[in-house]
Amino acid sequence: MRLHRVAPGIVVGVLAPALLLATPSFAATAAPGGETVPAVSSSADEPDIDDLRVAILRILADPDSGRRVTEEGNALLDANDPEAMRVWLESGYRLAQGEDDRVALMRILADPDSGRRVTAEINALMDGNDSDAMRVWLESGYRLAQAEDDRVAVARILADPSISPALRAAANAALDDNTLEALRHFLEVGRYQVARPARVSDSRKHLPR
Repeated sequence: MRLHRVAPGIVVGVLAPALLLATPSFAATAAPGGETVPAVSSSADEPDIDDLRVAILRILADPDSGRRVTEEGNALLDANDPEAMRVWLESGYRLAQGEDDRVALMRILADPDSGRRVTAEINALMDGNDSDAMRVWLESGYRLAQAEDDRVAVARILADPSISPALRAAANAALDDNTLEALRHFLEVGRYQVARPARVSDSRKHLPR
């Protein structure tokens, strides 16, 4: 879909909705050459309803958009009120995203598998009540905290002298890989897939009589 007369602030909102959270309104943006583009002030420069709808649709297409953002975005599209859309993109989106982020943090905190660092950082975010910090943490900080907690969990498994050689090898392989994906896969799937040596008594159960 081609955009018509897209204002600088809307471009930021369409191309990277997360950037819209960094400012309470459509502030001045830097042009490619380093020049500052002034904020929209003239009604002639304001985006038309197609631009506003595209901006909201881009936000709704983001899989990270939560319930409040989704509900408010859909309601605005149904109402088809350009002024309400513009106001929401300037300030309402930030508030809705902040509420959805708090819900996401609470769900992570309620997960019994959440480790010490994840729990500590979420509690600190809740105490600070900074919506921008919450968004940054969910986008990047969570991954780092989860990786540290996963390393600790794998190390605890390795500290058990009774584990099988196969499980020990799989745990060491996950640590050697040292990526969040490898650690997560081992803890959620891999350690349960490690075959245990079948006991003689178990194998005899399946012998033909």
